[in-house]
Amino acid sequence: MMLQTNHKKTRILASIFVTIIFGGLSLVIALNRQYISDQITVWQFQPSSEIIGLVDRAGMNDSGKFIYLASKPELNSPTDFNVACDRIENTTSILGCFSDRKIYLYNVTDPQLDGIREVTAVHETLHAVYLRLSATEKDRVNVLLENEYTKLENNEDFKSLMEFYDRTEPGQRDNELHSIIGTEVSNIGPELESYYSKYFADRSKVVALDDKYSSVFLDLSTKASDLANRLNALGLTIASNTEKYNSDARMLNSDISSFNERADNGAFSSQYSFNLERSALTSRVSELEKLRISLTTDIAEYEAKLSEYNSISSQTKKLYDSIDSTLVSAPSV
Repeated sequence: MMLQTNHKKTRILASIFVTIIFGGLSLVIALNRQYISDQITVWQFQPSSEIIGLVDRAGMNDSGKFIYLASKPELNSPTDFNVACDRIENTTSILGCFSDRKIYLYNVTDPQLDGIREVTAVHETLHAVYLRLSATEKDRVNVLLENEYTKLENNEDFKSLMEFYDRTEPGQRDNELHSIIGTEVSNIGPELESYYSKYFADRSKVVALDDKYSSVFLDLSTKASDLANRLNALGLTIASNTEKYNSDARMLNSDISSFNERADNGAFSSQYSFNLERSALTSRVSELEKLRISLTTDIAEYEAKLSEYNSISSQTKKLYDSIDSTLVSAPSV
């Protein structure tokens, strides 16, 4: 009887032990469901070296790269990209999206925009990161992001960008700030920088890449603006001087005709008065010629600057076309 009792106790203890073990495992799995799912996805996903190279070059660490790969990133052609990423507004080119827990990247190949794919890859990865934050951590990070926004809201370009996201993705303000500040803003508060260091080995690399490709557009825009201002100023000068030249030429021609007629009719009382008036007319002819030469120079400069402006406009259009996934290349025969 004692032996049976001991066996029963042993079976009960074993049953309790197994229950505790499986209960503990269930709790661990429940608490780490996202990580386990991500790990399985990363094990099964086979990215190209090009896909991996994007976030390596952008300074992400192993944790950031893990979430990137768990999002099964793709470099897409225009057709595939447009299917995956909805375009709500046609005024801005879409370079990437995080949709159905996957990252889609438009494969921009223009060498002048080196770095644009890397920045986009990190931007979308940070959306995947934000999705995985606990409610408590998200609330903490949102406060830090809003504090940074107060430092940036006077920047018209940044303000315009956030207004775009407010229109196209209502309710996602902090989510977008999380990606934008993480990839585009260099000097941020130490607490937020410490937060980003969970996912970056060197965040300055992605910011530098953003500055690099953005400066191409900024330089062209600045040159175009400067040229437009110069063209406007030159245009006003040319118009004013052309009107003056034509008016002075008409008056001078009339005065010369009058002078010649009076000279032919012997209207001058002396050689001195003849020479004096003739000298005045000659001086006016010289001044009018100077104005003509100045006009010719201004017109030549205007035409040269207009050609340069058109060239910059063409370059700018080509660059914007290269990041516009809706402009599918025409088929060849």
